Amino acid sequence: MARRGCAAYIVPMTQTLPAVFFGHGSPMNALERNRYTEAWRTFGESIPRPRAILMVSAHWLRDGTRVTATAKPRTIYDFNGFPPELSAVRYDAPGAPEVAREVADRVGATPDTSWGLDHGTWSVLVHAFPKADVPVLQLSLDAKKSFAEHLELGARLAPLREKGILLAASGNVVHNLYRMNWQQPDAAFDWARQFDEEARRLMTTAPADVVKLAGHADYHLSVPTPEHFLPLLYIAGVAKAAGRPAEVLVDGYAMGSLSMTAYTVP
Repeated sequence: MARRGCAAYIVPMTQTLPAVFFGHGSPMNALERNRYTEAWRTFGESIPRPRAILMVSAHWLRDGTRVTATAKPRTIYDFNGFPPELSAVRYDAPGAPEVAREVADRVGATPDTSWGLDHGTWSVLVHAFPKADVPVLQLSLDAKKSFAEHLELGARLAPLREKGILLAASGNVVHNLYRMNWQQPDAAFDWARQFDEEARRLMTTAPADVVKLAGHADYHLSVPTPEHFLPLLYIAGVAKAAGRPAEVLVDGYAMGSLSMTAYTVP
């Protein structure tokens, strides 16, 4: 299987900040150095310093749309069965309550002080912004919203890019933990590759049509539960609002049933 690396990605200081979807994979990526984490690092180094990062993570799924509004968000270890070194990672980025109010006003989100930064957020940001000196907020995924509604939320958030906010999302286009094959660390089952390639075709040509993937023949194998797929819809929504397709940042597969594809919207 051919594997593509990350493309050069330089954003002039005069431009609107990009948006990004990270295929975050295993939490162990927080501790590892591989071509995915290097792509995340390159992305963070190549863009203007954000005023704040608004992350939509697969790991904050609830009823309602909420935005973290604490000045010092805690690092959340929302996993089990991993080495103790992973639970020793701290990502002590500040919060930004004033940005939370902007987000709340724009999309009707409820400010939240109970959540922090889950591993969908910090496992990628430890590479993209390793100094943890950029304020970080999280936006929850409303489990009751349709795919189209999530996409429209992304479009409504898009103007924040002009105000120095990096819109980021973290999940996996294909995420089926029940079908993982540890003997194939860099491979994909045919159904996973077919679904991921159709997602790529749509993200890079007609992002608004990503919602149609719910009707794909391999959808139920690739997306047995929706939380890791939903963050992609926010970046598709940004692309829709920008009137331009997304670009592949890095791609590949893990253990047969995970897609590590990441996208940017310039």
